[in-house]
Amino acid sequence: MKIGDMVRLAVPVSGQKGPLSTGVVLKIFKKKCWRTGELGHKINWDLIEPEPHAEVLINEDILNIPAIELEVVNDRNS
Repeated sequence: MKIGDMVRLAVPVSGQKGPLSTGVVLKIFKKKCWRTGELGHKINWDLIEPEPHAEVLINEDILNIPAIELEVVNDRNS
């Protein structure tokens, strides 16, 4: 995944109907993400490392989404 790529959510958002949302990658960065389903509700930031995230423009919203939850729709270099 690179800046300018078209991406979509790899998994549907809870309750979402219809096609998955698509958007354009504006920025790629790393930050920590605490996953309560896997790690529990008691947060300890020292236990996890930063992971890749993307700033994605979807419709008129800019969202920060973990890269693992995105898939590239097209490759801008092909």
